[in-house]
This record gives sequence, C-alpha cells and structure tokens, in this order.
Amino acid sequence: MPLVSMKEMLETAKEQRYGVGQFNLNNLEYAQAILQAAEEEQSPVILGVSEGAGRYMGGFKVVVTMVESLMESYGTTVPVAIHLDHGSSFEKCAEAIHAGFTSVMIDASHDPLEENIEVTKKVVELAHIHGISVEAELGRVGGQEDDLIVEDAEAAYAIPSECKQLVDETNVDVFAPALGSVHGPYKGEPNLGFDRMEEIMGIVDKPLVLHGGTGIPTADIKKAISFGTAKINVNTENQISQGKAVRKVLAEQPEQYDPRKYLGPGRDAIKETVIGKMREFGSSQKA
Repeated sequence: MPLVSMKEMLETAKEQRYGVGQFNLNNLEYAQAILQAAEEEQSPVILGVSEGAGRYMGGFKVVVTMVESLMESYGTTVPVAIHLDHGSSFEKCAEAIHAGFTSVMIDASHDPLEENIEVTKKVVELAHIHGISVEAELGRVGGQEDDLIVEDAEAAYAIPSECKQLVDETNVDVFAPALGSVHGPYKGEPNLGFDRMEEIMGIVDKPLVLHGGTGIPTADIKKAISFGTAKINVNTENQISQGKAVRKVLAEQPEQYDPRKYLGPGRDAIKETVIGKMREFGSSQKA
C-alpha cells in the first residue's frame, strides 16, 4: 500500500471517536517496530519525523526511501503517513514535501498570530497542490522535543477565538492547540485544559492533535478523544522502553558488541509499547 496523507485517516478517527498515534522515527529500528505493530494491530499509523531526527538518519529523502522499502518488504496493508513534526519554516516543509513526505506540520506558534497565519497559508497552498495534509499549532507546548525547547514559563494555552481565526484563514487539515501537555516526561501530574479543549472543538471543525502523549493517564486520553482529538503524539515513551531494554542486555552481557543483540530487544520493546498505545487510543482493527 502506498503512503497516504493523514487527512482522511484523522477525519475518520474524529468521526468514529478514536485516536491515531503519531510515533516518531529515530532510526531503522523505530521504523521496523512501528510498521510491524501497525500491521499486527491493523491500525492506521503516522510516522513522525522531526528535523533533527531527519538529519540524524541522513535526510528526509533517506527516511522516505527507508520506510517505503520496509513497507514493500513487509507487505504493509494499513494506511501509513510520513509526517514532518514541528517544521520550523516554510522552507523545511517544502523540503519534506519534495522528499516524499505525505504530511507536514508547520510550527509557527512562537510567532505572533498574524505571522503564524501568513506562513501557515503558504505551507497549505503548496501542500494541497501535492495532496499533502498540513497540521498547524497555536499556543506553546512545554518541555523539550528534539531541537524544540519551551520552558514552563513560556508555555501558553491556545485562545479559542484565535484558534478559529487561524483555522478559518489557513484551511489547515489538522489543528494542534496547546492545552497543557508537554514534550518529554511530566514533572508532576498532567493537567489538560479540557474545558478549553471542548470550547475549541465546538468552533473548530477539524481533528485536534494532542502533543506530548507520553505519561497522560488513559482516562484523560479517552476524554480528549471524546472532545475531537484524533491524533496523539508519542515519542518519549518509546525511547524510554528502548533504552531500558538495551541497558538490560548490556548489563547482563557486558562483553556484548553485536548491535543486533541489543538493538533487537530494543526494537521489540518499542513494538510492544506501540501496540499498547494503539489499543489504548482505540485505533486497533480500524485500518
């Protein structure tokens, strides 16, 4: 099955009240684990690629070629999108689009609203010509993900009226309002702004995105889905699972030097984590 945009899969998820996971790629083992999990669970899936991870893996084109080759080798039958996570500029989004990405996020949330709208409109115009979906963000998600660092004091909830203005003026396909989630591990209990989430869903007729999905209780995930959240981003939890598995092997076999012997168990740990998330989000058997 060829790569697809995430527009249709997320509109279906919103309508049927489940969430599709975006699981970030960091290397080959992540791509293997996530694609295997998606096929076994018969779940649609979004493969997130940050700019930093793209550089680490050799560039956006390398990532697309790797994923397409794996899908051909595995005989993948479920919908798979490759999504640029937190694209920092129009130029980076264009680079990903021309490399074969099927979805991009333009993150101009650090700019004033009018500038955010202006750059998002440019990205949407280019992307829609190519049949590619676009995600935009408003407000500031705290924590750190890849090159993106937002201190707690800088984090800000999205304002509903501004959310409506951005979505109406840009025609984005998917919208990520910052509502209290963070990138990376939580320092305390997550505190999502459900009242504001419900208000935004009432005036923005687009699938919503929850960034920083690691560590959010299942009850809160399900509540967010009931308010129109259709895309939930997970990266840290997979990294933690992989790291634990690799450390366990090396602690038990300190002389081990074959990377397949420790990266393989790490890959298996990622796969199990992804399967658990797909079941939690309700996307299993939805492909």
